Amino acid sequence: MATTLTTGKIETYLGAKAESLLGFKSPKIAKERLHLPGPDFVDRIYASTDRNVRVLTNLQRMFGHGRLSGTGYLSILPVDQGIEHSGGASFAKNPDYFDGGNIVKLAIEGGCNAVASTFGVLGSVARKYAHKIPFIVKMNHNELLTYPNQFNQIFFGTVKEAYDMGAAAVGATIYFGSEQSDRQIIEVSQAFALAHELGMATVLWCYLRNNAFKKDKDYHLSSDLTGQANHLGVTIQADIIKQKLAENNGGYQALNIGDSSYGKFDKRIYTDLNSDHPIDLCRYQVINCFCGRSGLINSGGASGANDFEEAVATAVINKRAGGTGLISGRKAFQRPMKEGVQLLNVIQDVYLSPEVTVA
Repeated sequence: MATTLTTGKIETYLGAKAESLLGFKSPKIAKERLHLPGPDFVDRIYASTDRNVRVLTNLQRMFGHGRLSGTGYLSILPVDQGIEHSGGASFAKNPDYFDGGNIVKLAIEGGCNAVASTFGVLGSVARKYAHKIPFIVKMNHNELLTYPNQFNQIFFGTVKEAYDMGAAAVGATIYFGSEQSDRQIIEVSQAFALAHELGMATVLWCYLRNNAFKKDKDYHLSSDLTGQANHLGVTIQADIIKQKLAENNGGYQALNIGDSSYGKFDKRIYTDLNSDHPIDLCRYQVINCFCGRSGLINSGGASGANDFEEAVATAVINKRAGGTGLISGRKAFQRPMKEGVQLLNVIQDVYLSPEVTVA
């Protein structure tokens, strides 16, 4: 195993955030309430579910692969942006990734537990790589050629196709809060049921999408609304939840000002169960995943000037909150492969560090 980051190096990446993130010791929700990641996570948690033996085998494949093998944590490379954000916009920084083979190669060289991508990408190299790294086939997407652009998730293939290419898991997105969410919930829940029947694990991108969620803040990133999206996601039996890291709170309150009425909430979720600290905001996301029975992986976000610092901070927050790992794409593939591997390894080093503990 490669040399991992020292605590001092992690602190260097965190900079001014180091004391707040590494020294946080008073979460609103105690870690004893959670089912935390560990080497026995599949045996301790998933084996108690109604998942069949083949699903458990594929979950163990993912948890047992890459640099985080045997830790209970996941590092996943997701690249579906060629559809979601357009190929040109996604790969102009590094045209090598128009070739799906390089996407899988990055995941392997980066020591990831799995690679998540489209039917097209994974199908184009399945015979070469499906037995070398667990595949997560992303089944539905939002395409950006319809004019004017619409924001909707439609299926690009079938569960059977994913099964036939040897996938360990299938993934899907639901835009909770959108006009199409009812249809998406039905489609994805049916697809996940079939995937489980065939022995594949399930990963759900639990995203919010509604222009009304943007008010004084962008409440697509609020802890309370993303937490409820997670709760809906585990209700349709997603084994792993992918969610954006919470950056604020109070979405329900903001949408219930004046004459408006939205959802149901209890003010204690802002006082007794949460605070403004990033680890508390993320822990509320975790507790909505049946207290961690379904693993929470946070997304890495867009690429920018401080990718390594942001990636380390997100990993520290997720791990200390009781999450299961990171799923980071653009920060890794929108740079030369050597640097992409380095970034993925830096993320993994946070989860390998015994000094970064659950708060």
